[in-house]
Amino acid sequence: MAFDFKKCFANGIEIQGLYEIQPKVFGDNRGYFFEVYSERDFFEAGLTMRFVQDNQSMSTKGVLRGLHFQTRHPQCKLVRAVSGRVYDVAVDLRNGSSTFGKYYGVILDSEKQNQFYIPEGFAHGFYVLSDTAVFAYKCTEFYDPQGEGGIPWNDPAIGIDWKKIGGNIEPVLSEKDGRHLAFDVNGKFFDAQGKWIGE
Repeated sequence: MAFDFKKCFANGIEIQGLYEIQPKVFGDNRGYFFEVYSERDFFEAGLTMRFVQDNQSMSTKGVLRGLHFQTRHPQCKLVRAVSGRVYDVAVDLRNGSSTFGKYYGVILDSEKQNQFYIPEGFAHGFYVLSDTAVFAYKCTEFYDPQGEGGIPWNDPAIGIDWKKIGGNIEPVLSEKDGRHLAFDVNGKFFDAQGKWIGE
């Protein structure tokens, strides 16, 4: 298998369906090679999703994008830093989950080539640590502008410790990301399978 699939935990409890993934990278004095995605290996690991859209963005240091989700067409995502480093975070919004409202964060580093798999029913966001970062992600549903949702990056009910990795950050936010409804206001969010049941 060309990948190592690592389960993710919050306070010692496994966050079901969330994986940090390390591809096997083969390098020499000419450069390197690795598989970004293999349906065979992912299916063998139990990740039998079908990706339909690839996205890519470039951001400068201090930019924070998130925390986002889609309501009508929830997405599974496979995310990575093509260049640079980001602190990437997923928040479990699946009603009834033992880790509902808990988060897991990982530094995605283009030198490590590590990836993060986020299933349906999560909010997702990232903060740029390097001078610039190119961020790429595969999605299982098409972008739906009418189904955009989010929670604040600094929601106290979630308590993401952004300072742990970014120092005393004053993030650069989009106008939209500055006005998401609080976690406690949103309601039920998703069911255990990641389908939207919110209001």
